[in-house]
Amino acid sequence: MRWQGRRQSSNVEDRRGTGGRGLTVGGGVGAVIALVIYLFFGGKGDKITQITQSLQKSEPSRVRTLSAHEKELGDFAAVILADTEDVWNLLFKKAGRKYREPKMVLFSGATGSACGYAQSATGPFYCPGDEKVYIDLEFFEELQRRLDAQGDFAMAYVIAHEIGHHVQKLLGIMDQKNQMRERLNKREFNRISIQLELQADFLAGVWTHHAQRMKNILEEGDIEEGINAAGAVGDDRIQKKTRGYVVPDSFTHGTSAQRTRWFLKGWKTGDINQGNTFDAREL
Repeated sequence: MRWQGRRQSSNVEDRRGTGGRGLTVGGGVGAVIALVIYLFFGGKGDKITQITQSLQKSEPSRVRTLSAHEKELGDFAAVILADTEDVWNLLFKKAGRKYREPKMVLFSGATGSACGYAQSATGPFYCPGDEKVYIDLEFFEELQRRLDAQGDFAMAYVIAHEIGHHVQKLLGIMDQKNQMRERLNKREFNRISIQLELQADFLAGVWTHHAQRMKNILEEGDIEEGINAAGAVGDDRIQKKTRGYVVPDSFTHGTSAQRTRWFLKGWKTGDINQGNTFDAREL
């Protein structure tokens, strides 16, 4: 991606290296991420509290200096967030609406959020309670090492997906569907969850379309990185990798094929009106 030297968002809260309480779990944080990432990618706030209860212990706060690599990752995330602001401000303005910019919280280990205690093990997630995206950037290392989702655009896709949830919040989609969930059985609940996640993938594609037109951000191979990342976090692929078998009834985020298809639809059309995953005949 072409990202160096461009504007960084001022809506970043960088809590890395400033203390707080880190979490220690047998087998290491990386192992936990590998096992639960499919449940929490683009996660739901109520899940965070649930997983918190299973952690073994917390360790004393530590203050440390960020490495050059960590600083670069933070700069990258801030540039991508700025790009999402530019695109969604424009698209909302064209629709006669006002885009309310979210915050992005970068943290190490664990931190507090309006949705509960945010941890590395939950993966990146959007909290509608405070309209913030929470990311432990170590997640990107796990994305590459354990799920083979390589490249900087794979990381941009993750951020754009989470911002997609914020767009859903602003449009009233998230609140509407969450209210419906209270009346649903588990299978129906999971289907609503999948539809929300696939729409966030679609919105990540819409962002890519317009960011490319506005800023020429893409280099050769970037779209392939996005496709690979979307496929890598499909429920079927994650379950096969972590369990050795697939349980379709437990899917909450969509299959690799579904996630890839909706991301590509957003990228190719750039039309937010074509992302109604809730009435689609085929997900």
